[in-house]
Amino acid sequence: MTTPSKQLDAVLQNVDTHLDDSVARLFEILRIPSISTQPAHAADCRKAAGWMQRELEQLGMTADIRDVHWATPGHPMVVGHEVAAGDKDHRPHVLFYGHYDVQPTDPEALWNAPPFEPRLVEDATGRKVIVARGASDDKGQVMTFLEACRAWKQVTGSLPVKVSVLLEGEEECGGANLLPFLKENAAELKADVALVCDTGMADRKTPGITTSLRGMMAEEVVIQCASHDLHSGLYGNAAANPIAVLCQALATLRNAEGGVTLPGFYDGIRDPAPATRAQWSKLFPDDRSLLEEAGLSVAAGEKGYSAIEQTWCRPSCEINGISGGYEGEGFKTVLPAKAMAKVSFRLVPGQDPDRIRETFRAHVRAALPSDAHVTFTGHGGSPGFEVSRDSRFLAPALKALTDEWGVPAATVGSGGSIPVAGEVRDALGLDALMIGFAQNDDRIHSPNEQYGLDSFHKGIRSWVRVLAALANAG
Repeated sequence: MTTPSKQLDAVLQNVDTHLDDSVARLFEILRIPSISTQPAHAADCRKAAGWMQRELEQLGMTADIRDVHWATPGHPMVVGHEVAAGDKDHRPHVLFYGHYDVQPTDPEALWNAPPFEPRLVEDATGRKVIVARGASDDKGQVMTFLEACRAWKQVTGSLPVKVSVLLEGEEECGGANLLPFLKENAAELKADVALVCDTGMADRKTPGITTSLRGMMAEEVVIQCASHDLHSGLYGNAAANPIAVLCQALATLRNAEGGVTLPGFYDGIRDPAPATRAQWSKLFPDDRSLLEEAGLSVAAGEKGYSAIEQTWCRPSCEINGISGGYEGEGFKTVLPAKAMAKVSFRLVPGQDPDRIRETFRAHVRAALPSDAHVTFTGHGGSPGFEVSRDSRFLAPALKALTDEWGVPAATVGSGGSIPVAGEVRDALGLDALMIGFAQNDDRIHSPNEQYGLDSFHKGIRSWVRVLAALANAG
């Protein structure tokens, strides 16, 4: 199917004409406090699911609410299909994923207005922003796609591609039910490509598709030496100190060049293509351009890689917390019995989380003196994710974004983890194009979360173009 340019122009004009209506609908769902982590808001999560179901039905989809139960009884999924079962047309089929649940609002005292009373205000630069919990993560992003579908339906009566929608209610509380849900409903949810709108742009002007994600493996380590805390005057120097033992083990995880010392840690990974590195260098010409907002200026990881490369395409090892001994006010000359640390590894495609876990534990055990004992508690174990460069949908989607923003769209990485990308590949065999319009200053998970009106507006227009481009790619 080829979308005529006049038809595309008419749909884009519809988006512009009805922007106020789109914002009003976004405000409706933002008013629902669908905090998935708090049992007191379970009814609100179901209310949000019902609201989303009705929106999909208004778009001409068959939609229903699916209860989940695999890991624990949780918040429901919303599933919608634009095409009735048995449709034999040859349009490409996309599966759109988003989530309707949001983070808690604490500390509420830091909000400038109630977090579930959305408002449109100007920031310090005069930019108009929508302020509310969930404005950016992920209700505003979800609505960019649904509003693009609405514009297509209003102008042409149909969508340029077949569309299925899956909206989750547990993304912010672990998403334990998503993978088993995908596997059990694989036949129904099978499509040609998945679309995920839960990511951001490299900067205000440059759209992009996130094509790689880091996975994660985390460990909690407890080292015990003496059977109980000791007086340091009576036992100091003679008794093994678990804090010192732990610090020695942790300090040797990295070498002087910033590399991780675990045997085989870098086996199987590869650098991005030279053209991709050059593109990233234009977006972030020096380390300060990424680190300055954090009060830093020099990349602390592996030598030979820029700060953005160290976060987007290189694995990491970080100490996230460490404790032991007396930590109250004043001083106490105690020799502690235990010391604890939390250590996480961000992993890239090619690395095996289970192997990294084994080598980390072996590293710690090798540092123990005879009177020390260690226990480990594992947390998570997801591999990195990378979109296939052979995907027939990647180049058309990049061009559609370029056409909308007037700036060459970038393929970017993400230092964080978005489990759904790997899970749709695992369960459904699909690549996931992660296209989002959030900005670094959207304050997601923080008080006064915001989503730029320009992000919302151009996000809708972008999806209009992407849907047309994917139709042509088929």
